[in-house]
Formats: sequence, structure tokens, C-alpha cells
Amino acid sequence: MPQVISTLARVDWQRMAAYTIRSPKQALINAAIAYFAFRQATKAVRKVSIYGLTKTLSLLWRYMTGAVIRHVRRAPGTGVVVQKNIAKMVKDIEESMVTDIPGESKYLAIPEHGMADEEILAILNRRQNEVGIDWKSGRASGAVYHGGEKLVELTNKAYGLFNITNPLHPGVFPGLRRIEAEVVCMVLDLYNGGPECCGTTTSGGTESIIMAVRAHVVWGRDERGIETPNIVVPITAHAAFDKAAEYFGIRITHVPVDHKTQKVDLKAMKRAIDSDTVLVVGSSATFPHGVSDDLEAISNLAIKCKVGFHVDSCLGSFIMPFLKEAGFPEIVCDFRLPGVTTISCDTHKYGFAPKGTSVVMYRNKQMRHYQYFTISTWPGGIYASPTMAGSRSGAVIAGCWAAMTKMGRDGYLQECKDIVGCRLEIQRGIEKIPELYVVGEPSSTVVAFASSQPVNIYGVMDEMKIRGWDLSPLQFPSALHIACTRLTVPVVVDFLSDLRESVSLVKANPENYSKGSQAVYGFASTIPDTTIVDEVACGFIDALYAI
Repeated sequence: MPQVISTLARVDWQRMAAYTIRSPKQALINAAIAYFAFRQATKAVRKVSIYGLTKTLSLLWRYMTGAVIRHVRRAPGTGVVVQKNIAKMVKDIEESMVTDIPGESKYLAIPEHGMADEEILAILNRRQNEVGIDWKSGRASGAVYHGGEKLVELTNKAYGLFNITNPLHPGVFPGLRRIEAEVVCMVLDLYNGGPECCGTTTSGGTESIIMAVRAHVVWGRDERGIETPNIVVPITAHAAFDKAAEYFGIRITHVPVDHKTQKVDLKAMKRAIDSDTVLVVGSSATFPHGVSDDLEAISNLAIKCKVGFHVDSCLGSFIMPFLKEAGFPEIVCDFRLPGVTTISCDTHKYGFAPKGTSVVMYRNKQMRHYQYFTISTWPGGIYASPTMAGSRSGAVIAGCWAAMTKMGRDGYLQECKDIVGCRLEIQRGIEKIPELYVVGEPSSTVVAFASSQPVNIYGVMDEMKIRGWDLSPLQFPSALHIACTRLTVPVVVDFLSDLRESVSLVKANPENYSKGSQAVYGFASTIPDTTIVDEVACGFIDALYAI
């Protein structure tokens, strides 16, 4: 500030005023140019302070080359060639996904006459048993977190009992209202929520995150008068934060992480916070690498900067609260951290509830009110809803309540011991494979690993897929991960054996793995024009609805 005052003191204001009077048009142009230059310089300085000079120049180069490629794509000849290649990739995706099954009918319109119950159930059973990854044998990363027949049978019965219920009508379904409130209370207790803490159920982690972002955006507008809010998240934070930023039209700043630990760079996060920041984010644990950010430090930073702090524990869910009791290093990720304003926790992951349930928690009711939508002037009456949806399924909430009360604290504690222990065993096994290394410092149920040349990590994924394993591909850096579940526990030896064999094959024949997954993910991570990858991704989603 003293330097700024000193600079302003040296300005010849009388001469500037005289020039403005003589040439008002040119003075206005000069002022506009100066303002534009100042804005761009400020943005550049901010980026350098967050990412460093080398990374900023790399991002600038990627942006510029991407812009050139997008411009070239508009050229008549080149654009047609690129679109043909995109169309081919999308067609290949659709053909791999959409297959005709001999003797199986396609239902493209409502049947003219109702079908018999037996026929309907026979079709559903056949489709349920269509061949895919053998998740029952623990070969899938995540996806099905419990899978035990008895628990599935119980939650199915609970689902059936509440099949027609809707939380939108508490007067019609008072028992469901009580069940939903109890689900929220049980999760709050798990996360050390005090008497003022509260929350709501949602349809999943993405909606929980979107609701938390909305609450902070409205809080920033109403309490601090912020009209152009922004949020600051680690680059490893879940993509749902990007979705929320796009939905609400707000700026999101991605903060780099430490190369070794994969935890957020706290100094960069501090520099990224400005007067319009309404929320900072930390994960416990991250989806890509299963790493927990330094939540205590982020909590202190949030208090100092007077911004909200969301802990994303969607993946950590019912694992992180039991770590200490299970004999593992404790990760404090709850309301004991004074800076925490919201937490997301997926009950349908390691809470073992049916898919479509999560809880978003708030430090107090006032903060939760910012999540709600109300309108008192609608001709249809006074309307209020807690989350994105109006009508919601009461069945999944009942299934969630049934799973949580069936498991009990002792059940969740044992699963934490088994599943985290499984991750540790896999991690140690990976560390013994010379061509592989663990990415970051895992703290939960996920372990990510990358490879050294000449071993192509995506080639390893293809070889593991041949052996029946479904691993999750990562990028920046190129890696794979497995999210261990209850079903992974008994197959650790098989996993490590197949992994060693896959690595050996890829190492011995590197030239055989330039296609397959490498062609897709290598392409996606290197091409500057991300709109090409976006088009292919949209093609993938289109294929989900193809018949």
C-alpha cells in the first residue's frame, strides 16, 4: 500500500486533467486500454501466485494451442476430417455398448396390451443377469460396496414397504418423515455434530455437493453482498464442484496439490482466496487417490479468511469416522474442526444403503436455510423444497435407514478394519512391484498407482480387464486406482497376482499397447483442445440411451 500511495503522489494530475479536457475521446480510449491491461495483468499475477511461473506458462501455452486447433477445425477441409474421426470414436463406443441379444425383444413403445407379471419379471431377471464385470467376485473398483445377500434382502423389503411414499407429502407419510430425520441425525452423530448441527438427505454425493455450494453462494450474497462469488477447490476435488460452478454460473479456482502427497497446496489455496470467495473445499478422501487434505489447516484458513469450508467425505463416508477405533491413524474430518460449515457423506457407499442416498450436513439451521428453495407467490400455493428435486423416493430413504440400523456401529467398525486393511495389503503389494509406484499418501479405502517407462499404465489396465478386473483410469498423472470394498477383501491375493502378471506382459511387449485404453486416455490427456474430448464424452452419454 505505501508503494501505491507513493506512485499516485508522483502523478501530475493537473496535466492529466488538461489532456482529458483537450482530447476527451482519446483520453477515454486510453483509460479503457489501461483498464483492460490492468485487469489482464492482475489475472496473470494471480495465476502466477497460485500455480507458479512454469505452470502458468504451461497453461497459457495449452490455452493458446487449443484456441489455434479450434480455429483450424472451423476450416472446411480440416474440420470435416476431425469430425469424421470424432464420429468414428463415438460409433465405436456405441457399438461396444449396444448389442443385440438373440431372442430378446426391444420395447420402443408402450405395449398395446399389458403384459403378464411372470413375463415382466422374466425379462427383468434376464436383463439383470446380462454378462458384465463380475462384481460379486470383488472384481469391480467401488460400484457395489457391500453386496451381502442378507443385507440386500433386508433393504429390498424396506424398499418395498415404502415403494409409493414421497417425502414431499409428510402429512400423508408421517412415518417416512421420521425415518428421514433419523437418518440425518445418525450421520450427524457419526460426524460429531453438536446440538445446532443439522442436514438433509439427497440423491447422492453430487447433489450433496451442489446443495452445499448453493448454500454458500446464497450466504455470500445475503450476508456479505457478494454478487460475483467464487469457490476455491483442490484440483483433486470431485468434479461435482465443477458441475455446481457451471450450474450456478460462478468462478471456480483449482488449486494445485503437492506432487508427492497429493494433498492441496495450502499456500496456493491462501493466495487463491479473494474478497469474493464464499467457499473453500477439502476432501476426506479424494476420489482419484484416496488422500485426505490437511483439513485442520484448511479449517484455520477458512476462519482467518472468513469463508465457508466444505469437507467432502462422500467417499470416506462411514470409513473415516471409525479409523482411530479400528487401529489406523485418525483423520479428523468432522464438526470438531471449527471452520467447517458443511460436510457431505454418502450413505450409499460405505454406509451400504441402496443407491441414491447421501446426507449433506450444516453447522447450524441458518446455513441450511440457504440451501432451501421457497416461493410464496405461486398460484399453486406456498411451495418449499429442501433439495433439487420436488418429489423424491421414500423407498431409498427407508432402505438407507434399514442398512444403518442393521449394521450398527460394531458392524461398521469391523468393515472399516477389513476394508482399510485390504487397501493396505494391496498398497504394500504394489510397492513391491518395481515398475509401479503408489500415487500420494492414501488414508482410506482407495489406492492409486502409476508406472515407470516402458510400462504403459493403461496397457496394464487392459491386461487386468482381460483377467476380469474393472479398474478406474486416472489422468494428470496417468494412473489407475482400485476402490476396495467388502467384496475386495477375499481376493487381494488374486488381484496382486494378476497385477504382477499384467505388468510383466506390458513390460515385455510395450509395442502391443499403443491402442486400446492408451489411445483414449493418452489422447485425452495430451490434446490441448478439450472440446474434442468433450464431444467424445457426450457421445458416450448418448450411447447410454441408444437401443
